[in-house]
Amino acid sequence: MPREPKLATFPAIRGALRFYQVCSIITGTMLLLLVGEMVMKYAFHLELFLGGSGGFLWWAPAVETASGLESTGDGINLSLGILVAHGWFYVVYLIACFRIWSLMRWNVLRLGMLASGGIVPLLSFFMEAVVARDVKRYLQAREDAELHSRAEHSSLTHAIPTENKR
Repeated sequence: MPREPKLATFPAIRGALRFYQVCSIITGTMLLLLVGEMVMKYAFHLELFLGGSGGFLWWAPAVETASGLESTGDGINLSLGILVAHGWFYVVYLIACFRIWSLMRWNVLRLGMLASGGIVPLLSFFMEAVVARDVKRYLQAREDAELHSRAEHSSLTHAIPTENKR
């Protein structure tokens, strides 16, 4: 059975949870953009560009060549930018997952579920809600138990008379 987090780490856990929540939303959004970009590229043979001959924001055809689909657009390839941005931010997301996982002292299966949130579309949004709920409930229950335990062992509560003597 894994050990429980120490009360002294609760502020760090709260910070790690906030960092995880932000990373989870950004990673999930980037993943949805990436899936949309892949559908446009491989189903419709289009890539998104910023600037160039097509205007401010435009779709350029991707043509089939011997080496695969190649872009015909000029300007900044936003499709490629989305791919690279998601890849790099997924690394940040993994750091956030590892941090909350290690502070909460969860099992390895939970780390795998957290990490898969960045590669399975929509899963990061669900995992963010579940993790936030679980962590907040856990912290509240532990703090309530600690407060109750301290109140029971307090010397002041034992020194207060409970009967009126006349």
